[in-house]
Amino acid sequence: MGSRPQPDTVPAQMAAMLLTGHGDIDTLVYRQDVSTPQPAAGEVLVKVTATAKNNTDRKAREGLYPTKDKGEVASFAMGDSPTLTFPRIQGADIVGRVVAVGDGVDSGRVGQRGLLDFNLYADARRDINLTPDYYGHGADGGYAEYVAVPADQFHHIANPELSDAQLASLGMCSYQTAYHMLTSAGIKAGERVLVTGASGGVGTALIQLCRILGARPYALSQPDKASALRELGAEAVFDRSDMSHFTEQVKAVTGGAPIDAVMDLVGGEMTDRFIDTMIFDMQARASYPRLSIAGASGGNISEIMWTRIYLYQVQIFGVSHGTREEAEQLIDWIRGGQLKPVLHAAFRLSALHKAERYFVKRGSQYLGKIVIVPDSEWATHGAPHALEEIA
Repeated sequence: MGSRPQPDTVPAQMAAMLLTGHGDIDTLVYRQDVSTPQPAAGEVLVKVTATAKNNTDRKAREGLYPTKDKGEVASFAMGDSPTLTFPRIQGADIVGRVVAVGDGVDSGRVGQRGLLDFNLYADARRDINLTPDYYGHGADGGYAEYVAVPADQFHHIANPELSDAQLASLGMCSYQTAYHMLTSAGIKAGERVLVTGASGGVGTALIQLCRILGARPYALSQPDKASALRELGAEAVFDRSDMSHFTEQVKAVTGGAPIDAVMDLVGGEMTDRFIDTMIFDMQARASYPRLSIAGASGGNISEIMWTRIYLYQVQIFGVSHGTREEAEQLIDWIRGGQLKPVLHAAFRLSALHKAERYFVKRGSQYLGKIVIVPDSEWATHGAPHALEEIA
């Protein structure tokens, strides 16, 4: 019989990056004297080894989630009151190892490596999530050395072929959002799906998930990323810097057939052009045009004629997070090796300011996810994935 992993000695204090208010990166303060959380009943304490960075970290910090007034500064808040309070530890897509358990949790979980389902679910329903919130926003997340999370949402993933940083790049924030975009639109095998913002975390997840479902993804990105996106599964890659005659470009690669559904992460003035690719020949369609929206990197306001929406019967789905059922399906696909990590680079937790600047000004070679690794774990889990200029 093998020996059971022994619990680590958990320090009373830990290093963490604290978000101290809405604003620029100077609101992120690195501290090494933050109280280490304790696992409550039903929770596990995780020693963090890698946490993927998501664009929602920046948007929540800057207060870019208005829902009433387009100019308001607001956090991601769908309930009665905002759940983002300060100071807050951000970071949703957490990987690490269980070092302690709360009451009611099997002590045999100590030592397990896992990936967090990042949602703060409002209730136990498995097929719906009406007021989404998440770790790193409504509760402390993974930009720290330790985090306490629900045991049933910290999914054991052994998969020795995946490093901790690679596993974090498969995190639920991107993949569950992507999957929910597809399930909301009822994507079926054989359908043509346009993926905008294809080089980011949600975009690369969409391409892979389309292939798992048997759909045919078409990507919108930069030309120098075309080869990598095709290798990931894109049928074709359109140049986002040349949107002139976009519908004609689509026709050229689809053999004249319309796009069945658009997974839109861009918004702004582009939305109307994306709709064009679905409605130019309604008689050639076998289903209604569908538009799933989970981002607005190109602008939060789109001007669209409503007659185009209702006369062409365009179905629109707003997507933020997904459900427990969808998260568990994704975990099964990760365990089965059906999803490929798209990891761009790792940064030290103490260098999060540098990671934020790099993320905003990322160049043409950027594809996939940035992962943040605690300084105490850097040599093992971060250094192998560092960019040369930040190693």
